[in-house]
Amino acid sequence: MKKILVVCGATASGKTALAVECAKMLDGEVISADALLVYQRLQIGTAKPSLEERGGIPHHMIDVVSPTQSFSVSDYEEGALKALDGILLRGKTPIVCGGTGFYIKSLLFKSSFGNAPANLAVREKYERIEREKGREYLHSLLREVDEESAEKLHFNDVKRVIRALEIFETTGKRKSEQSDGEIPRFPFVAVSFDWERELLYRRIDERVDKMMQEGLVDEVRSLLACGVSENAQCMQGIGYKEIVEGLKNGDSNSTMSDIIKKNTRNYAKRQLTFFKKMQNLHAIQPKAMEDAVREVIEIYDD
Repeated sequence: MKKILVVCGATASGKTALAVECAKMLDGEVISADALLVYQRLQIGTAKPSLEERGGIPHHMIDVVSPTQSFSVSDYEEGALKALDGILLRGKTPIVCGGTGFYIKSLLFKSSFGNAPANLAVREKYERIEREKGREYLHSLLREVDEESAEKLHFNDVKRVIRALEIFETTGKRKSEQSDGEIPRFPFVAVSFDWERELLYRRIDERVDKMMQEGLVDEVRSLLACGVSENAQCMQGIGYKEIVEGLKNGDSNSTMSDIIKKNTRNYAKRQLTFFKKMQNLHAIQPKAMEDAVREVIEIYDD
């Protein structure tokens, strides 16, 4: 089996360009691991790579769902595994690229979830709660009984949140107390640009400025006008939720831009914390793309 290359890290760190150039060298295809790139018609606020930026390299898990639909970590896992299997069957190198850590984790690892038996009645109860009250409420129930597991699981990872609640209700023990672990599905190596914090923040600010100039506000208006609810899952993404609130409050573009920059910087901090704990991660210093690709290939071939 070919080893998987993971290009991960904070937003605006240059992941896409690096993944594309590595794919050219490794005869690879890219699997996106970004929670917003899965949505059709979300272009500007997602910094969705254009066909030109994709450099002729096939990209998977982009534009796979309507903006009116919800999309869970389990949905991503199913689709990304199917894409990865196809890449391997074609004899190509899978290159996972993105900053949504929960997506990357779901693809690379199987979770054992302890040894508690399944209880369909309990599971159906929590599925009903999720349908009636939403994913964030369901996640809050887990936080009340097992804060450690709640910290590790995103509220969109409904299947695993329900399983953790099921374990607690059927055994009286928290999932985090039970024998559990992450089982690698594939051999992989991960790389990430190690930007100085202030330089990364400057890149984030420049990206947000570019999004606003390209018409992010109009993009959000268009989505709302076409029937996408302000409460839709895609509208909770950074860049979209701030514009929705700003339009309701009558904020200026500059005010909305400042809020997006602040929230994006905070998100980048969380990404950096997440990926620092990732297995097989190699941090590389920012440099000319040709030199960066050469370093990644050396790491991959080692």
